[in-house]
Amino acid sequence: MKPKRERYQNRIELLQGTLDMLILQTLQWGRQHGYGVSQSIGGRSGEVLRVETGSLYPALHRLEKQAVVNVAVEQTESNQRAKYYRLTPAGKRQLLSEQARWAQIVNAIAGIMNPAPEEGEA
Repeated sequence: MKPKRERYQNRIELLQGTLDMLILQTLQWGRQHGYGVSQSIGGRSGEVLRVETGSLYPALHRLEKQAVVNVAVEQTESNQRAKYYRLTPAGKRQLLSEQARWAQIVNAIAGIMNPAPEEGEA
């Protein structure tokens, strides 16, 4: 096992609010339990983004309180109880808003990182 310092050295810190958007995006594809949300984010990001349980479950509870996510307790195939999260209509609207905001952020950062040459510059 890698030392803790090494494990977190290459970790990408998410901008505040980005985790909520990623959770909502993941739930857009269908209901998931918490572990499934975490695995989906990790897998779809090529394992670059990892969501620890200490961040994931508080975010899921916050989204539930905001009524953008519903939770239902169901039996799994292995006959265990698990919480499954699903996007609500309000969650779908919030996701669209977050996607538009994210596009603005990406464009703004790209403008700084790759500025267009100003007049008179070669």
